[in-house]
Amino acid sequence: MRLLFFAVIGYVIYKVAQGFLKSRKTEEPLPPKKGEETKRDPVCGVYVSEEDAVIGRVEDERIYFCSMECLEKYRDQLEQKEAAAKSINQ
Repeated sequence: MRLLFFAVIGYVIYKVAQGFLKSRKTEEPLPPKKGEETKRDPVCGVYVSEEDAVIGRVEDERIYFCSMECLEKYRDQLEQKEAAAKSINQ
């Protein structure tokens, strides 16, 4: 019975550790295929194919990102700029 208990506890610890390690890795986009059009990520500058890109929209304009992380950083930057513009106009 103890063996089963320790096996279950060990498995749970293994899965938790595995989850933390996966979250730390950043997935890099695959290199584009020959002749495929690429777009430049405005946050990190990485070129990404339209097929692999995360697409955001600002005022009906498509903006291509290499990852959700860069998209979120871009949105944060926009919010900061808008807040700064509002404080200047007041």
